[in-house]
Formats: sequence, structure tokens, C-alpha cells
Amino acid sequence: MQETEKNKPDSRRLWKRLMLGALIFCLCVAAGAIGKLALAKVLPRKHDAARTTVQTESQTDAKKQKKEKESAKPATPAQPPTTQPTQPAQPTQQTQTAQTPPSQTPPEQNKPKPIPYLVADKYFTNLRPANPATPIYDRYTATERAELGLPVELPDIEPYEEKKVAYLTFDDGPDLTNTPQILDILKEQGVPATFYVVGWRAEENPDVIKRIFNEGHAIGNHTYDHNYDTLYSSPNDFLWQVLHTDEILRGILGVRPLIVRAPGGTSGMFTDAYWTMLDAYGYTEHDWNVCTNDATEERPDAARQLEYVDVQTNRPKNGDAAIVLMHCTSDKTETVKALPEIIRLLRSKGYTFGVVTPMTPQPY
Repeated sequence: MQETEKNKPDSRRLWKRLMLGALIFCLCVAAGAIGKLALAKVLPRKHDAARTTVQTESQTDAKKQKKEKESAKPATPAQPPTTQPTQPAQPTQQTQTAQTPPSQTPPEQNKPKPIPYLVADKYFTNLRPANPATPIYDRYTATERAELGLPVELPDIEPYEEKKVAYLTFDDGPDLTNTPQILDILKEQGVPATFYVVGWRAEENPDVIKRIFNEGHAIGNHTYDHNYDTLYSSPNDFLWQVLHTDEILRGILGVRPLIVRAPGGTSGMFTDAYWTMLDAYGYTEHDWNVCTNDATEERPDAARQLEYVDVQTNRPKNGDAAIVLMHCTSDKTETVKALPEIIRLLRSKGYTFGVVTPMTPQPY
């Protein structure tokens, strides 16, 4: 019993030593793990630094080689010059004359010609162009003038006094068949004309309207639907169609005409109320004194139309201002055929050509 108790301290010491050994072993294992982790972090950094050093040295070597190559190139860059090349030496006079005469200047290209027309000012004070071939328009509609408190009615205007002026007028268009052909002939002949257009046709063919305008011809108002039953039922119905057509034309061109032609003419159609209404709204109406009869039941061919113009321009009262009525719709092929000869005939009689404006003399 005493021996057993005596041996107990030795057992406790052994147990403590075992525990201490285990603790030291754990600490060694933990220290080894930490060391491996630190080493794993350090080695990639050293590897990246070494790789960066190699890349930097490679880039430096590449730049150095590139610089050496560039130093071997010529000083002038191989890019196209931004300035015009130096002109070669001038040829001899003989060669120069054979190619292009020295005094000849090249024609102007891509320079648009100004459109010769006049836009009325706010108070109608400029309605006196010197040239009867200058069309006249207004940027305001009659309704807008009234709303803005501007003059609506035209002032008293003295007509042109030029002698032997022919006014070629074409009614009822525009269409896509004969109107362009007529414009081609007028352009070739260098002759201005007046086109009294119908509102619904203008809506359908705005590009033809623009061509008429841009080529220096005059555009007149020929009502909206050309329907006699509605137009001549009352002055107000006539006026509505005129105002409506003005809105259409202004929408296409930015301006509207001051000239009107009554479908079928005013004779037997107009009462005094119609004339009073047109005057109050600032419109000038022109009929005609020379007619090709191309819209009559006769349907004359080109030769017969030329005869009509010849006979009617021999009348003394038509000697100063010949307002010639023709039409430009799709069934007027004979009018297209007759037009070049009509122009030739009028020129042979000493006529020049103008467009209808508020200053154009009345035909009667």
C-alpha cells in the first residue's frame, strides 16, 4: 500500500511529459504549414518579377531594333501628300495651243443658276420688274395677309408697255406625260411659259410643279377640280377652290401665285360678283386672245394648230401681247408636236416671250 502511493508521482510526471511532447509536435506541424504557405506566396512573386524583367528587357530590345530600322529609312514619310503635286514644266506654245487655247477658260461646274423670279414684299411695293419674263409670287396666302393686317388687294399697276411679246400658256396640268415633254422643248428653245395648274394634279405631281418653278416658268392658279358645276354655282365656291389650290402650291414651293385663270374663260361664266371677289382677294385673271383649239371637239393636229396661231397673231389687236392658250394633259400629243413650230413662227414675226404676271396686259 505504501509502495503504490509512492509510485504515483512518477506516473504524473510521465503523463506531463507525454502531454508536453504532443504539444511540441503540434507546434512543429503548425510551424511547418505556415512556412510552406509563406513560401508559396513568395515564390510566385519572385517568378512574376523575373518574368516582368524578361518582358521589359525584350520590349527594350524590340524598341531598340525598331529605332535602328527607322534610322535606316529615308527621312520623307511614305504617305500620300496632302498638297497638290507640283505642276510639270509648261509645254511649248504649239503643244499648249493644240490642247487648250491659252485664252479659253474652263466652264463653271456645279454652280446652280439662280431662279429668276420676284417675291412680292409685304406691301406690294415691288411689283414692277423690268423684264416681262420674270415670274411673280407671294410668300403669304390671301388669308394670312388678312390675319396679319397686310394689304390683300393689289394696288393699281400699270401694264407692261413692251411690244410684240408672246405669252405661251398651258392649262389643266401638270401630268407625267406631256408636261415634261413640253418643258423639254421650252428648255431647248430657251423660252419661258406660264402653266395654269389644277390643284389636285399639283398634289399628285409635286415634282413636275417643282420643275416648272425651278426652270423659270410662271405658275398660275387654275382652281382645284376644274369642275364647272361647282365652280360657277357661286363666287364663294370658286374662291374656296382658288384658296385651297394656293395652299397646295405654297406647301410645295414656299410661295403662291397672284395670277388666276378661270376654267373655260370668264366669258359667259363670270358675273360682276366674281370680278369683285377676285379683286378683293388680290388676284389677277387673264384669259387669252390666241388659241390653238387643242381642247375643242375638233382636236386639230399639229399643222392645224399652227395655222390657228398664224391667223390669230395677224390680228392688229393681238400684235403687242399675244396670250396663247394651249393645254398640257396626257391627251395633248398634237400640242407637243406643234410647239416647236409655234415658237419658230412667233419668232419669225418678231415676238419675244414673257410670262403672265399682274403687269401683263389684258388680252382684250
